[in-house]
Amino acid sequence: MTIKQIYQLAIKLGSKADLRGKSGIQRKLKREREKLKELSKEEQKEFDRERLVNPYSDTRILFGEPNQRVKQILAGIDISVSEILMADRLSEKGKQIDLIISHHPLGEALARLDDVMELQADLVAKLGVPINVAEDLIEKRMSEVFRSVSSQNHNRPVDAARILKIPLLCSHTACDNLVAKFLKNKIDRAKPETVADIMKLLKSIPEYKIAAKMGAGPSIFVGKPERRTGKIALSEVTGGTSGNKKIYERLSMAGVGTIVGMHMQEEWKNEAEKHHINVIIAGHMASDSLGMNLFLDRLEKKGIKIIPCSGLIRVKRR
Repeated sequence: MTIKQIYQLAIKLGSKADLRGKSGIQRKLKREREKLKELSKEEQKEFDRERLVNPYSDTRILFGEPNQRVKQILAGIDISVSEILMADRLSEKGKQIDLIISHHPLGEALARLDDVMELQADLVAKLGVPINVAEDLIEKRMSEVFRSVSSQNHNRPVDAARILKIPLLCSHTACDNLVAKFLKNKIDRAKPETVADIMKLLKSIPEYKIAAKMGAGPSIFVGKPERRTGKIALSEVTGGTSGNKKIYERLSMAGVGTIVGMHMQEEWKNEAEKHHINVIIAGHMASDSLGMNLFLDRLEKKGIKIIPCSGLIRVKRR
C-alpha cells in the first residue's frame, strides 16, 4: 500500500463507523463546499481543501510523498520527537520504518482539533438533546479548545520527521469512530442493565483487560455497580476531546443515565454527578489502542508490518 492509500483507508473506515451515519457526513462535506464558495479569493488560498473530501480535520498526512510504498510502520498513541528518533534508529539497525502513524493529532491536525468537535452536537442530538441547544453548547467549547491549542508548538514533531525524511500521518477521530461503533455494537447486543454489567462487558475486551492489569483499566467515576444504566451515551468516545460540561444537565433531561467515556476531568465529573448521571471511564490509552488496532489489523492484512510504541496496546483480531 502507499501512504495515500493508508490515509484514504483511515477516512473510509472512520466514515463507515461514524455514528452520524452517511447523511450526517454528507451534510458536513456540503457545508465545507458552501463555506469555500463564500470565501474571497485571498481567503480561499488559506482554505484546507482536504476538508472537501475528509470530514475529520484531525486525520492528515503530515509529511511524506503520498505515493511512497509502505512495508513497515511504527505506530503509537502519542508521537513526539523521541519516537521519530526511535524510528530513525530502527531504520539504522535494519528495521526500515517507511511510515509513522500517530493516533493523537500533530501539526495542522492539532491546530484544527476544534473543528471535528461539531460531531458531538449530532451525537447528543440523537440522544434527545435539542440540536439548537447542542450546537450552542458545543460551539462554546470549540472556541475554548481552539484557544487552548493555539499556543502549542504544533509542528515540532512534524519538523523532526521532515528533517529525518520519515513520513508521518495521524489518524484521530477516524480511529475514535471505530471505538465508538465497536462499543455501541457490543452494548446493543448485551443490553446491560446495571453499571456493573457495563464494567464486565468492557473488561471482556482484550485492550481493557490488559490495561486493567496495568492499573489503567475501566473504572466507575460516578455511581455504584448496582445502579441501573438508563439510556447509555457514548458521546464522549469520539469527537475530538471533552465537550461542554453543561451538556450533562440536558442529557439527564433527555433520559441519559450512564455515560461511557475515554477520560474525564474533575470539573466534568462533578457536573455529571450533580445531574445524577453514572460515569464509566473505559480508559484513555486502552480505548485509543482499540481504535488503532481495528485500523492496523486492516493494514496487516495487506502485508504491512506493525511495530507498536508509545502506549499502544497491540491486540490483533481476525
